[in-house]
Amino acid sequence: MNDFKKIPVVSKEVLFPFILITSLFALWGFANDITNPMVAAFGTVMEISTGKAALVQLAFYGGYATMAIPAALFVRKYSYKKGILLGLSLYAIGALLFYPAAQFEMFGFFLVSLYILTFGLAFLETTANPYILSMGDPKTATQRLNLAQAFNPIGSLFGMFVASKFILTALDSDKRNEVGELIFTTLEEAQKAIIRTHDLAIIRNPYIILGGVVILMFVVISISKMPKRTEKGNYGSVMDSFKRLFANGKFREGVLAQLFYVAAQIMCWTFIIHYADNLGISKATAQNYNIVAMSIFLGSRFITTFLMKYVNSKKLLFIFALGAMCTMFGAIFIEGIVGLYLLVATSAFMSLMFPTIYGIALNGLSEEDTTLGAALLVMAIVGGALMPILQGLIIDMGTIGSFAAVNISFLLPFFCFCFIAIYGYRTVRIHA
Repeated sequence: MNDFKKIPVVSKEVLFPFILITSLFALWGFANDITNPMVAAFGTVMEISTGKAALVQLAFYGGYATMAIPAALFVRKYSYKKGILLGLSLYAIGALLFYPAAQFEMFGFFLVSLYILTFGLAFLETTANPYILSMGDPKTATQRLNLAQAFNPIGSLFGMFVASKFILTALDSDKRNEVGELIFTTLEEAQKAIIRTHDLAIIRNPYIILGGVVILMFVVISISKMPKRTEKGNYGSVMDSFKRLFANGKFREGVLAQLFYVAAQIMCWTFIIHYADNLGISKATAQNYNIVAMSIFLGSRFITTFLMKYVNSKKLLFIFALGAMCTMFGAIFIEGIVGLYLLVATSAFMSLMFPTIYGIALNGLSEEDTTLGAALLVMAIVGGALMPILQGLIIDMGTIGSFAAVNISFLLPFFCFCFIAIYGYRTVRIHA
């Protein structure tokens, strides 16, 4: 134990590259949480149905699902640095395409822009996570990834802030009259066209600035000396790697645990507003609970990174999954404001799950298999696009027996946390 405490999480030799790569975690966190509110924004300004506006999320998650494996194959053939530079290039192209999309005022053009943008995010996540793991002693790899991942919610909070203060509040299409009705829907088509041009420019501008920031990061990383692979030589076939990965029970179960975690995270954060709304709390006020949840998530990330110096990450995953099950159980069966507080508190237990599952699943793999393994774990993000739809259908039922359907709907993330707890237990007792 004393030897473990003496091992630096990040050595001085790789501190600057570590900082550069860690900044990328904030960049994709920003992209995630500035894009989420765009579903409602596009629905209003483009006068399309909620179902069609939700294609924003399909384009976003679709980019991850499409590009994760190609990204892994690219990194496998070349290097981590080249994978990151290609990811930043695609990220910048997608963001800058918001300019012509706003000029042509085509919703489909915006979707293509987001799709390309998330090609870049898939490259970055598939590359940056295992790169961080490789920057030091394997014994501190999971702690190192938790530290880097702690900067992801910082980017997310900033994205939420920009969306709230500089986009949503500036949209003329969302202005309402004295009785709460949208003024935009009552206007003549010529007046709507003027407002639409204005509002699409408001949506466009942060993405253009973001594209410039990403280009700057590309330049800095391209001229910086970055750590190289530790393994050399020719790799075997891709199919052999896949066979080894799926024969590895710890990795195989880790992919499922990651899918369930991302699903639980998206469900908990998406439907906080619905939970609060059922208590008579306005949507604007309910959004503050989301911000509190993200702040708790961020603070807990740093705390758990510190705890990993003293407690095995596998045990922490098991303990925190049990904690999430307890708060979720309370959110389901304790009605009123206490249930809402417990739902918000769940973010404290979710904080370590993504990077810890990621690190545990990849631990012990050869570098040859790590890139493909990382891609499959990134593809598990698609869980965030699947189960929330089912939860929404449950919420639409209104009531189930004597309980509000919105409360019962949180049985879905409860069962997700059950699976994660089982995975944590199995990594301690069976896969050790």
